[in-house]
Amino acid sequence: MILPTMEYAKDIWKFRQEILDENHEDKFSGCGNLESCSSAKEWIYTINMGKSEETCPIGKVPSHIFIAVRRSDNKIIGIIDLRHHINSPVLRTWEGHMGYYVRQDERRKGYAKEMLRLNFEKCREMGIHKVMITCDEKNVASRNTILSCGGIYEKDVEVDGDIIQRYWVSL
Repeated sequence: MILPTMEYAKDIWKFRQEILDENHEDKFSGCGNLESCSSAKEWIYTINMGKSEETCPIGKVPSHIFIAVRRSDNKIIGIIDLRHHINSPVLRTWEGHMGYYVRQDERRKGYAKEMLRLNFEKCREMGIHKVMITCDEKNVASRNTILSCGGIYEKDVEVDGDIIQRYWVSL
């Protein structure tokens, strides 16, 4: 997992288009504002601004967004974020410390689990020892990934008619 750079601009934009084409209900989870950006350059700039309290947009919490790149072919497999804290009503209620998205053609290969594991290492480095992760109750693959990474179910939360499941992972 690495911080996005312009070296990956073409693949970032291809990744974005694949998400748009897929039209998945959890699209762009963990991708920051990738959906609304007009270029990979703009996205990289905005996520870099979001890394510190001083430059983070008003109403947001600082976060780091990483791309998961497969070494063998230098392809972006997924995107995952790490919110430095969940001290906002939305984050502490139903979004949690992180979100992630794995390319459709790379799912069911263990990448999501590895992305979470690597993100947990970054949490520890930042002094975060308990992490909340959520998923839609219908997203069985995400629930299984969270459980396989030590997630402990806390409760369901209704958000706009959808049921979001909250899990905690102690690090």
